[in-house]
Parts: sequence; C-alpha cells; structure tokens
Amino acid sequence: MTEAATYGKPLPALDESNRAFWSAAREQRLVLQHCGGCGRPRYPINHICPHCLDGRFEWRAVSGRGSVHSSIVFHQVYEAAFAGDVPYNVSLIQLEEGPRMISSVVGIPASEVQVGDRVQVCFDAVTAQITIPRFRWIGQGQTDAR
Repeated sequence: MTEAATYGKPLPALDESNRAFWSAAREQRLVLQHCGGCGRPRYPINHICPHCLDGRFEWRAVSGRGSVHSSIVFHQVYEAAFAGDVPYNVSLIQLEEGPRMISSVVGIPASEVQVGDRVQVCFDAVTAQITIPRFRWIGQGQTDAR
C-alpha cells in the first residue's frame, strides 16, 4: 500500500511549478513566489504576476504569521476521507506579507476560530513527500469580542 493510500486524503500533484513550495514545506519553511518585476509576493502559485504581469519570480521565505480572514466549520461529511475530522474548519488566512492562503487552524476547537484571530504556520508531514502548511492559533484578534 502506498503512503498516499495510507494517508487516505487527497494530496497535491507535485510538478515543476510547485516543487519549491512543497520542498520548503518538508523543511518546515513557508515560501512564496515573489515577482521579479514588482517584487510582490503571490499565492496561489502562478506563472505570471497578477499585479504587473511579469513572468519572472523567485521563491522567498515568509514569516508564516497572519490572521484569520474568514472561516467555516464543516459539520457534514462531503468527502469520506474527512469523516473522522468532522467538525473541522477551513480558513482563509491573511498572511502578514499580503497573500491569502486556504488552510485550517489547529490548536483550538473548530467552532471557536474567529475572524481576526492571530495564527502562525505549522507543518503537518502527511507523507514522506508532502508536508501540509496549517496554521496554529496563537491568540485572539484585535476585534475579537470573546
């Protein structure tokens, strides 16, 4: 049985366009493409800058700090592989550097994740080749009224 089959959940397909991202994640580092023209970081991975349309880029490490921009809790099983995780959150994380990433917030019950909560990237090695960036809850946001 393969590692992917043992993990049992969908995995990203590795290719030349995303290999640097997933290699860095395996090393517990979050990297993003930075445009060779305007210098802005971008995510998701793309062959062209959405701001200036330049095709040049380099991979650079980012802080991994951010805040929850939005979040939803799944209580229903839509994909059998996630049945054991219900309820779980899917959150849009606003990175300090600007781009937003879809991920999950860990370290807090799914129903308690709030817009504005502060998070820090952490890494979940799910196979020998794939380590998934997730975000660890580190504190309430400035606008939080809990």
